[in-house]
Amino acid sequence: MLVLFSIGIILYSFGIVIASIFSKKARLWIRGRKGVFEDLSNTFQGDEHPVWIHSASLGEYEQARPLIEKIKQQQPETKILVTFFSPSGYEVRKNDTLPDYIFYLPADTMRNARRFMQIVQPSMAIFIKYEFWFNYMAQLSERGIPFYYVSAIFRPGQYFFRPQGKWAARQLGRASGFFVQNEESRQLLKSIDIHQAEVCGDTRFDRVHAIASQPYSLEFVEQFKQDRKLIVAGSTWGPDEALLAHLLTHLQGYKLIVAPHEISRKPEVMKTFGDFKTVCYTEIEGNSLAAMDVLVVDTIGMLSKIYKYSDISYVGGAFKTGLHNILEAAVFGVPLFFGPIYSHFNEAVMLVRQKGAFSVRSYKEMLEIIRRFEEDRAYYEETCAICRQYVQNNIGACDLIYERIFTTKTS
Repeated sequence: MLVLFSIGIILYSFGIVIASIFSKKARLWIRGRKGVFEDLSNTFQGDEHPVWIHSASLGEYEQARPLIEKIKQQQPETKILVTFFSPSGYEVRKNDTLPDYIFYLPADTMRNARRFMQIVQPSMAIFIKYEFWFNYMAQLSERGIPFYYVSAIFRPGQYFFRPQGKWAARQLGRASGFFVQNEESRQLLKSIDIHQAEVCGDTRFDRVHAIASQPYSLEFVEQFKQDRKLIVAGSTWGPDEALLAHLLTHLQGYKLIVAPHEISRKPEVMKTFGDFKTVCYTEIEGNSLAAMDVLVVDTIGMLSKIYKYSDISYVGGAFKTGLHNILEAAVFGVPLFFGPIYSHFNEAVMLVRQKGAFSVRSYKEMLEIIRRFEEDRAYYEETCAICRQYVQNNIGACDLIYERIFTTKTS
């Protein structure tokens, strides 16, 4: 089966080569892996034995970051290697100084996995959330190198829990431990005879709490907002922006900051908000921000701090591509809105259930709730408190995971 899996990876890689003709992201995926083994060989001399932490993309790296910080704090001599699967993570964080080394992960073929292990010789591996690369897992297991899954979450419909997924389930069983987000995930693993799992929560709570706890101010946001109420919409796509444009037409006294998930969509976003006084962040010089209705953030890395200024937050992706990170907004204790497709995101399910967040299908539904906030301040404050308390109740996963992996291992 591992041979068939490897063939599938080779075919997948070939598909990306074809896609690179049309897709910039695919081109970065190919280009970033050229010469990766030569670079690894020039970096690792065989005596570093780093802790290897793998993230699919940027969101998973944000989950890994609190644990990396904890390791560096407690064991400053320990070297840390971070690998990424996606250009969306690598290209944004390739110059991050927190880890010691950052690379693309070579495609998960038998040959690549074996070569990677021979060069890097990690002391352990930590996979964030859901990166199940079976050749790497096999190599780690065969070499006696412990590996763990952090902030993992499982659902009943996944392949591992179906009759035809028995082989994949056995591969999961090779892991030294799973630190899962909820009890359902632990029970699902137990159902396939994996007992080395513990409910520890999601390290993203630690990350967003750390960001929110830092004192900072963003002068451009303050100049833009003035004394108006502010909606901050993060990681948006076309359907999200269309909803928000209609909403703003019918909502008095509010301004809007929009941070599209892909800044390359800036022309499309500007067109959507063409009926409003709109400015891009990179073009604010010489413009009166106070006179603007909409500010489009056409740069990366600022959104998590901008949420601090919101009276209402909207998180994109839940109309088509998949809901993006809502915890960055929830930590600041404001009502959250997003589209209808969110059932695979535990924190969204929980906050909707607790009535701190609202799933909407149209601007009319969102407008109705905002007008209720306007009429009933106590209801608004209650909603804010629910979001704030939800995050507060879930911090601490990082300390627990560090204790289980490192303190227990060395005691």
